[in-house]
Amino acid sequence: MTTRMVTWSCGAHRMQAVIMAGGKGTRLYPYSALFPKPLMPLGDMPVLELLLRRLKAAGVTDVIMAVNHLSHLIEAFFGDGTKLGMKIRYSHEDRALGTAGGLAALIDELDDTFLVTNGDLLTTLDIRKMIEAHAEWGAAASIGVYKRELKIDFGLIERDVDSRLTAYREKPTSSFFVSMGIYLLQRDAVRSHVVRDTYLDMPTLLLKMADAKADVRCFHDDCVWLDIGRPDDFALAQEMFAKDRALFLDSPQAVEQPHSAPVVALRPIARVDSPAAVDLAVVEAAFL
Repeated sequence: MTTRMVTWSCGAHRMQAVIMAGGKGTRLYPYSALFPKPLMPLGDMPVLELLLRRLKAAGVTDVIMAVNHLSHLIEAFFGDGTKLGMKIRYSHEDRALGTAGGLAALIDELDDTFLVTNGDLLTTLDIRKMIEAHAEWGAAASIGVYKRELKIDFGLIERDVDSRLTAYREKPTSSFFVSMGIYLLQRDAVRSHVVRDTYLDMPTLLLKMADAKADVRCFHDDCVWLDIGRPDDFALAQEMFAKDRALFLDSPQAVEQPHSAPVVALRPIARVDSPAAVDLAVVEAAFL
C-alpha cells in the first residue's frame, strides 16, 4: 500500500478532520437530555470550540461533523465555521453508526490523509506533531494514546495453583496506554473495511486494518487529556479550564478575546426530577 507523505510549510497544507459529535451522552444525563455533549460549556466556550481551535492551530481548516443527537443546536452554534476561520460541513446520521461507521458515507469526500476525533475531548495534545509522526511513519493509521496510572489501594497478592504465596506488593501502581479518541487515517486503507449504514466502532476498524497487515501506529505525547464522559469528568474539566485557561488555548488573542467566535447564552427552561435536581438549559447561538 502506498501512503501520501504529509509535509508542512508555514501551515500551507490543508488538513481535513471528521469530528464525531452525534452521541447522546447517556452517561452525562440529565445534562445531555437537552444539551449535546460537545456543547457542554467550559467557562465561556463549549468543549468542541476548544477542540476546533486546537485543530485549526495544527493546520486543520476543513471539518466534517458527524451529527445526530440535538444536531440543530450544534449547527446553530458553529454554522459554516466562518467565525472560527474554518470550513464546517455536517453529515447527518439517522441512527447510531459507531465511532467509525459514519466514515463509509464520507469516504469519497475525504482526503488521502484525514483526522478523526471525538467531539468531547479536552486536551493539549500537539496535533501537528502527531500529523508529522504519521507522515514520517508512512502509517495507514495512527492512534493518539495517553498514559494512565492505576493505583490499587490494597496489598496485591499473587499465588500459584497450590495457593502458595508468590508475590506480595503493597498498594502497587500500574501504568498503561489508552486511546485518546483521536486518529489519523489513510483513506485507501480504510475504504475496504467500512460499509455504508453499518455500525462500526473505531477499535474494530483499527483491529481489522491491523489484521490486514496495515501499519497501525500509536502516537504518545506528554499532554493533558480528559474525556468528558461523566458528570465528575465534566466538573473536573471546568476546574482545569478555569485554573489554566491559556494552557488549552493556543493563541494569546483567544485567551484575551474569548468571544471572537460564537458564544453561548444559557437560558434555563426546565427542571428535571433526578437525585441532583439539575437545572437544564438550551444553547442559543449568539454570533458577534
